Amino acid sequence: MIKGGQVTIKDMARILGVAPSTVSRALQGHPDISAETRRLVNELAVRLKYQPNVVAQGLKFRRSNTIGVIIPEIVHYFFSQVISGIEEVAYKAGYTVIFCQSNERYDREVNNVKTLIAHRVDGILVSVSKETRDFQHLADILENQIPLVFFDRAAPGITADMVVTNDREAACMATLHLAGQGKKRIAHFAAPQNLFIGMERKAGYLDGLVLAGLTPDPALCVEADSFEKACHEISRMKASGTFPDAIFGANDLTAIGAMKSLLREGFRIPEEVAVTGFSDSRFAEIAEPSLTSVDQHGFEMGTLATQTLLKRIESADREYPCDTIIVKADLIIRNSSVCSKGVEPGAGHQAC
Repeated sequence: MIKGGQVTIKDMARILGVAPSTVSRALQGHPDISAETRRLVNELAVRLKYQPNVVAQGLKFRRSNTIGVIIPEIVHYFFSQVISGIEEVAYKAGYTVIFCQSNERYDREVNNVKTLIAHRVDGILVSVSKETRDFQHLADILENQIPLVFFDRAAPGITADMVVTNDREAACMATLHLAGQGKKRIAHFAAPQNLFIGMERKAGYLDGLVLAGLTPDPALCVEADSFEKACHEISRMKASGTFPDAIFGANDLTAIGAMKSLLREGFRIPEEVAVTGFSDSRFAEIAEPSLTSVDQHGFEMGTLATQTLLKRIESADREYPCDTIIVKADLIIRNSSVCSKGVEPGAGHQAC
């Protein structure tokens, strides 16, 4: 009856001998269309496996019912949790999600933005890549009057809604925990300082040292935010003689890289060197020893970021002030940091 291609409202109208507008209103259950006509239209739609053209419908109402998401790494456990939260909210609200991966590269992120704008998405969620230092492409999103919400990693200088972790407070909490175990030379393997999370976690680490009554040593704070970089820093620090008795890693892979190198070098964890990470990935539980880490609650972040974006999209007045939502993190204490001679986390020190 229909030769190839997707069945359209015009095809069904021709078969039933009625106007396309009649078919359209019948599918929508319009009261002006008789019950018999609605029955015939719906039965034909089922038989021909008719699917509504959501793109055409969206263009009619100047909306695509699609949101774009730019994520640094889909394989990262934290970001996979965020994705689950995004899809949960978007699906229930009737939105389709286009996911793009920057793979931590600036050029990929720029191209992702261009692609999403070209696809006329209704809004965009972004977590900035490690390489990104020029944020003009993100400003372009707003200049195209497309709502933008940052999650986890925000771009300095871009005024937009954001959903982030209390990175500074959480980093301070992790550092105080290490100090509470009797550690005096606490190193920080930091994230790039062009990222807001990198700056905040380093600031929290320094806060923790001060609250613990320890003097910061610049030699113990290095940029090393990957498994490989952490391994290199352990070897370099051992050779230089500036070795720590504890390490706070900017993320879990960094912390696990440090632990693997420490064990290879013959150090006992946590007795000689205690270690904490950040993000509480699946690796944290299965590492040996199990890794103390900060739980960022990725699913909650994804749901809140999507709810914030949809509120901005669907608001009649999009010019209301931008919001910053803080997801409070928790320190999950495991075997990599708890020393038998240690005291309770933060004991004797002020709270962050």
